[in-house]
Amino acid sequence: MPNPYFQFKQFTIYQDQCAMKVCTDACILGAWFAEKMPSYSLVLDIGSGTGLLMLMLAQRHKGQIEGIELDLAAFKQLKENIKQSKWKDDLRVYPGDVRIHSFPHKFDFIITNPPFFEGDPVAASESANLARHSKELTLAELLTVIDTNLESAGSFGILLPYHRVDYFIELAGLRQFYLQEKLLVRQTPRHDFFRGILHFSRKKERFVPGSELCIKNEAGVYTEEFVELMKDYYLYL
Repeated sequence: MPNPYFQFKQFTIYQDQCAMKVCTDACILGAWFAEKMPSYSLVLDIGSGTGLLMLMLAQRHKGQIEGIELDLAAFKQLKENIKQSKWKDDLRVYPGDVRIHSFPHKFDFIITNPPFFEGDPVAASESANLARHSKELTLAELLTVIDTNLESAGSFGILLPYHRVDYFIELAGLRQFYLQEKLLVRQTPRHDFFRGILHFSRKKERFVPGSELCIKNEAGVYTEEFVELMKDYYLYL
């Protein structure tokens, strides 16, 4: 039986009620953006799941972080994970569909690890489908939600499969969102890229910095770059 929780250095993620478990690429997403958000900004996590991203950001962020989750079983676990954390007073979560939810304010930064396998083979369970596929929330709808809830000077971050990166950049451009920075992730130097982490705002830049991250080297050991990024979070780094 898999472990019902994932232990980080400063918090614990219980995940037995959630279709999508803690995964390395989501951890990279959280750690990468935790270093980029301005202090005291108001943050929204769309599709919070277990609360992983909220808690990773809270570890470094001074300010309020809010999250919304559609799946009720995941929401219940999200609430418990938040409640047991030392940042619970700065975290707020909502159940429901972000497409129809009315937030009382706009956000300075939005982060999301969306159900992005739109059009790919579906998973066996309905809860996994909701978590993994854009059956309930398409990327176009996600951009509409972000546009509605983001401050004019705000920015957002997203994790996508690598083969959807260029498509999403083009889609975002139609909504006047422009790429600010990107990180492409591969498992080892021998593997192709499998994830893209993208940072957007409404400001068009002439130069867009890009970087690459290998999780492990050819010997199967975590790379120095990965260790540097994750050392404040992973228990044994």
